[in-house]
Amino acid sequence: MRRRFWLFLVAALAGCSEPQQEAGFAGLAGVSESDSGVAFLQPGPGDRLTFPEDFGPHPQHRIEWWYLTANLKTEEGEPLGLQWTQFRQAITPRLADAEPPEPGTWPLEAAWMAHAAVSFDSQHYFGERLARGDVGHAGARAEPLAVWLDDWQLEASGNDAWQLQVAADGWSYDLTLRINGKPVAHGDNGFSAKAADGKGSMYFSLVNLQIDGTVTLGDQALAVTGRGWFDREWSSQFLKAGQQGWDWFALHLESGDKLMAFQLREEEGDFRAGTWIPVHGEPMSLGADQLRMSPLTTSEGYPRRWQLAVPDVGLNLDVAAPPGDYRNTGLYPYWESPVSVSGSHGGVGYMELTGYGD
Repeated sequence: MRRRFWLFLVAALAGCSEPQQEAGFAGLAGVSESDSGVAFLQPGPGDRLTFPEDFGPHPQHRIEWWYLTANLKTEEGEPLGLQWTQFRQAITPRLADAEPPEPGTWPLEAAWMAHAAVSFDSQHYFGERLARGDVGHAGARAEPLAVWLDDWQLEASGNDAWQLQVAADGWSYDLTLRINGKPVAHGDNGFSAKAADGKGSMYFSLVNLQIDGTVTLGDQALAVTGRGWFDREWSSQFLKAGQQGWDWFALHLESGDKLMAFQLREEEGDFRAGTWIPVHGEPMSLGADQLRMSPLTTSEGYPRRWQLAVPDVGLNLDVAAPPGDYRNTGLYPYWESPVSVSGSHGGVGYMELTGYGD
């Protein structure tokens, strides 16, 4: 039972979907009934973000995640990349204001998965945690913010500051995240389409986190500082049939501007979108006709160097991962690496690639 339970979770997080009726959960505003009579909700273009509530869980949606990437430097100026993600996968939907089930009943309404990684000096350290929901091992709340899976914890630590603590096998980190700026809503005021037919997710980011703390690798404690990018996303829509995986980029440019860009690979043509976030002015949503993405170099089965261009804002970038193998080798392997940016703008960022190989 345990193995089947986690295989179900991983298949869901990986975007593997069974054939669905258009009116089911895969519909733009469709729902899927459960034994409890509560329906899964699917975001649509009319939905809007609400703060601070949307930093917390969305139990009536099928999938969601909290996601941090960070481009840091040691005291010697050496680059260090860092990632943390926590996923929630609903098995049974629950109204947002409903009381959770009693832990003593050993409920099976949700499953949680957390990933953490450090990339330093061509080495990649990865950890994975799994937990059953509603029994005390994992959860989230909006105010004060807390997201946890056992002793991996992100929580508010003061005004506009969070603390993130992760301890894996032989490595750990303890970081302070200071929030600068308001959340950036992607797509249509927070609704981010993921296919040409309009299906998608709610998606926003904090793009200008200042990070300080300590990363410990074995017996080596490294004081680090730098910048971070934090994503929140939720939906009830998995990848649709024919979508093979995605390529995602979050870039901090030396000009102070920032770029988020992604594509979902399809046999009938890739779906692309993004957000241009200028240092002065309001964020601009990018459609497929404004965004160019082309892989340039492939290694370890993953395209590790890309050309990204947004001609409307004079952007033509060469984005490359550093030497090394940056696969997160958990139950569902994927690539997660820091990147350097050159071309029309210099900078740093992060790249996530899924759906390559077996």
